[in-house]
Amino acid sequence: MIMSANLADLWQVADQNLSLPDDEVHVWRESLGQPAPRVQALSSALSHDEQERAGRFYFQRDREHFITSRAMLRTILGHYLKMRPGQLRFRYSYYGKPYLAEEDNGEDLRFNLSHSGDLALIAVTRGRDVGVDIERIRQDVVDEGIAERFFSQLEVATLRSLPADLQAGAFFNCWTRKEAYIKARGEGLSLPLDKFDVSLAPGEPARLLETRIGSEETSDWSMQELAVGAGYAAALVVKGCDCQLKCLRWPERQEGL
Repeated sequence: MIMSANLADLWQVADQNLSLPDDEVHVWRESLGQPAPRVQALSSALSHDEQERAGRFYFQRDREHFITSRAMLRTILGHYLKMRPGQLRFRYSYYGKPYLAEEDNGEDLRFNLSHSGDLALIAVTRGRDVGVDIERIRQDVVDEGIAERFFSQLEVATLRSLPADLQAGAFFNCWTRKEAYIKARGEGLSLPLDKFDVSLAPGEPARLLETRIGSEETSDWSMQELAVGAGYAAALVVKGCDCQLKCLRWPERQEGL
């Protein structure tokens, strides 16, 4: 998976006739900053349980971001399946990872959603596990001891060897790569974060360096840093190494988003 570093070149407007071949993984980047009337319109695509979940958010911004990201997910999946967003039915694994009901998913679409700040990423594949994560970079996290509690010894040593001004970016490189990996595996935080190592130094390619999880091999997975904009870190993990990456955004003024 190879990407351009230029955001304007990277995140291409999707064609209305876009399809998803078996050897491609599509990642969509969308803004969550929608006006209130638009959010209200988008909420109509959500299921009853999703609307109930949205209503439980204490802060309006969190509620609106949840509604917008789920509506985007439904619209994008509906695009591939030629279905209306509100028709899609989700099921949930033992660890809480959503997937499409089998009767709605004859094409074996797999997907993952992540959002942070004002951005959302949605990764979609056909027949292969996928995970994506995005985080807004915060400088204060570096000194909170989170790395020492959750990262592997190698990752902590690498992080602390870097100049102070590079550690926040490296921390979130590590965090998003680890999150994308465990989300792709579908096991959530039941998988200890210190049982595998990822690269994290700024400028170093994203890689799964070593895994100490049963017979799993690092070559079973592909890991890719995603350039999503200043102030954010993001990563994609997909099963296998024989896929092409397309980075997309929804056409403006098109029905659905």
